[in-house]
Amino acid sequence: MMQNSWLLLTYKVPPEPAAKRIAVWRKLKGMGAVYLQNGVCLLPKSDDHVRRLRVVENDVAEIGGEAVLLETVGLDPAQEQKVIDRFTADRDEAYREFIGKCADFEAEIAKETAAEHFTYAELEENDEDLEKLKGWLAKIRKLDFYNAPLSADADKRLNHCTALLEAYAKRVFEAQEENRPGASTRQNPNDKT
Repeated sequence: MMQNSWLLLTYKVPPEPAAKRIAVWRKLKGMGAVYLQNGVCLLPKSDDHVRRLRVVENDVAEIGGEAVLLETVGLDPAQEQKVIDRFTADRDEAYREFIGKCADFEAEIAKETAAEHFTYAELEENDEDLEKLKGWLAKIRKLDFYNAPLSADADKRLNHCTALLEAYAKRVFEAQEENRPGASTRQNPNDKT
């Protein structure tokens, strides 16, 4: 069995200014790090993570703090699984939030359909919202190092949102005068040809 290897960053930063301390925390969370406790976090070992953690280590030093970066492994499979569970729990939380936003998107399409609000402006707005959902899911997936259980549900919900928007778009195109059968053959009364 191949053992997982992690990068362990432990750091201590001055309490003030809080903005700099928070910036370090955000950077680490943005990389997908899990915190074992305050100032102690883990990431799966990769060249990219080594490089990025060295940057964080430098950031910590620049604000007057201290950081130590180590490589570590679990002592046994049970300890290793605890770490993996922490990573998957964090990603499942992100997937849950994403799925909630998909539900909001679905409700918006249902509301517009029920109101028969089939306009290009509304379609464009909903298309932008779907693109945001796609981008968000891509970001979550990038940090899903251990294939969290809710990833498949998130994919299904995004596919459902895409199908709903396609159906809504069809209704919008059908509702527009220029897309109705025979619309292009009608002569404009102002046309003198």
